[in-house]
Amino acid sequence: MIHLTTPLAEDKIRALNVGDAVEISGIVFTGRDALHKYLHEGGQLPPGVHLQNGIIYHCGPVVLQDDRGEWKVVAAGPTTSAREEPYQGQIIRDFGLRGIIGKGGMGERTQKACQEYGCVYLHAIGGAAQVLAECITRVRSVSFLKEFGSPEALWELEVQRFPVVVTIDAQGRSLHQKVLAESQAQLAKYL
Repeated sequence: MIHLTTPLAEDKIRALNVGDAVEISGIVFTGRDALHKYLHEGGQLPPGVHLQNGIIYHCGPVVLQDDRGEWKVVAAGPTTSAREEPYQGQIIRDFGLRGIIGKGGMGERTQKACQEYGCVYLHAIGGAAQVLAECITRVRSVSFLKEFGSPEALWELEVQRFPVVVTIDAQGRSLHQKVLAESQAQLAKYL
């Protein structure tokens, strides 16, 4: 198990390989369709929010607010990452991201951006939303809540030992492509 703490250094990210099991501690930001489209179209981050050397998690967390106005994440499963493919490469480049967390993989543009700019795609376990929420120790802030709604807002989360697996590394390798090729080869034997 490889332990990483944000902000992430490029050399540590480039040392990761497809298949590595990683635990993330530090700050992770959530971002889904609305945020990606907004940033892709030139939208600005709120003051004090910096994605440089950070991670975006494709997640629409389920959050509750207590009587004091503090937020608690009760479910935080990954959402399907492929929807962000039209935007992700540019956002990696423009905002200096070092990691993307999601499920289901990303396409060729994201894979190339990971290789060129020193970023990795990290796969979180789908169906484990409550277990993953236990790794979130605090909600630091929320932005764009009124504009995008709770699932699409930009949540700034403190995480501790958040478990993921590298499935696209910064050398240009993709576990998703490998599995697809192997599956197609096996299928071809039966057709």
